[in-house]
Formats: sequence, C-alpha cells, structure tokens
Amino acid sequence: MPGANERALEKAKTLDADSLILDLEDSVAPDAKAEARAKVQAAVKSGGYGHRELVIRINGLDTPWGVEDLKMAAAANPDAILVPKVARPGDIVNVSKIHAGMGGADSTRMWAMMETPMAIFNVREIASVHQVARLSCLVLGTNDLLKESRALATGGRFAILPWLSMTLLAARAYGLDVIDGVYNDFRDEQGFRAECEQGRTLGMDGKTLIHPGQIALCNELFSPASEEVAWSRKVIAAFALPENAAKGVITIDGRMVERLHLAMAERVATIAEAIS
Repeated sequence: MPGANERALEKAKTLDADSLILDLEDSVAPDAKAEARAKVQAAVKSGGYGHRELVIRINGLDTPWGVEDLKMAAAANPDAILVPKVARPGDIVNVSKIHAGMGGADSTRMWAMMETPMAIFNVREIASVHQVARLSCLVLGTNDLLKESRALATGGRFAILPWLSMTLLAARAYGLDVIDGVYNDFRDEQGFRAECEQGRTLGMDGKTLIHPGQIALCNELFSPASEEVAWSRKVIAAFALPENAAKGVITIDGRMVERLHLAMAERVATIAEAIS
C-alpha cells in the first residue's frame, strides 16, 4: 500500500490479506516521503488492522530518507521492516542493529528485498544471518531483477526461474519464509493464475500483490485444496494408531507413506486450521 495514500491505508483494514506492506519507497514520490512517513506511523499506531501482519518498507539507509524511516519504524513497532536493495549480509545486519539502537522492539522482524544480481549471488550468506539480524522472510523483487539483468518476463519467467529457486533453497536452508514477486497486469487473471500456480509449485509461501483484485485468487491458489487437507488428515490419523507408533513406513490406500510425509501432512493441516 502506498504510504502517502491515506485512503489506501484505511481500505487495507478491510482486505482479506495476511500481510500488508506499507510502502515508503518506490510507490512514494520524493516530495511526498515525509508525508508518507507520518501517515504510515499514524496508521500502525492507531491499529484496526486485526490479524493482518503490518510491514513497513523503508527507503535504503543510503538515501536521504532511510534513517528517518527507520527511526519512525522503531517508534511505530510494526510486525516487520522490509529492507530494500539488500545485496550483502551486512545490509540487513546494519539495519537490524541500528533499529535496536533506536529502541526498536526485539519482536520486530526484518524482511529482505531480493532484487539485484548481487543479492542473488549472496542469497545464502544473506539468509545465514537470520539470527543475528532477526531476519524472517525474503521477498523477490522480480521487476528490479528483470531490469538489472535485462531478462524478459516472457515464457513463464523461464529466464529468472533459477534465481527464484536459489532464493527459495537458501530460505529453506535457514528456516525463512519466501514470497514471490508481483504480477504487474492485475487485469490479466489467466496470467496471474498461472504465475501463482508456478510460485506454489516452486514452494513459495505466498505472492506479493499490487491490487486488491488479486487477493481472492491468490488466497485460493496458495491455500491447500480440500483433497490435500483430507489426505493429510488421513496420514496423521494413520500414524497416530498404536500399531503404527514405531513404524517409519506404512501403507495408506495402497500408497507407501513415510514419516517425512507425516511432517508434510501436519504442515498442511496446520495451515488449513489457521485459514479456517
């Protein structure tokens, strides 16, 4: 949500989204940065967003606005701060330490925008500082990656699929969430559906959205299907039987099921319960 748009910030209270990124960076013109900062601070402090996770995207600390943005975020106490243009581990560590020095709460997580070639080259090292930097999520900045690499977004994003997969693997190696990039043509439902399905197939935890009209379809496609939930509950129930307590492998409906499938089933069931 553009931080300078008061109407958008208010509308966000009614949207069926899990997280709201209140933006001070790309969507805000230079002459509106101070106004956006004040509006975002007021929005976060006033509350009214219910279960929605509030994330403030600050400007980089190397810009004229970044330090003031971070100071405001430390006072506002959002759920997370989204740091743009993270290229090296030190970028996210520095923001985390400065935030703490400004009196920011330990409960505020750091999210990192992965939007440059250097970020992709260093993704493993960036993810590895998660404990030091309170880093919990990597967000793909696919528009910037396309710009910086000069790749094209055609052909099902085949040109950038290796970078998406590298980011996802690094996130999983260090227990982080990873969110897919935006789909720009919000009127193209078919294209958006295909990209959401691709993101979920890759293992993404969700997708960054730029228009409220994308929320319902995204929620549908990133939620476990009813058949998946039913199967997961059957797996959990089967392993819970006394006769299967010590078994590593069992058979359910003619299929071999291992304990690793039990862990996957438990995650699906947990997500389904959270959604309901």
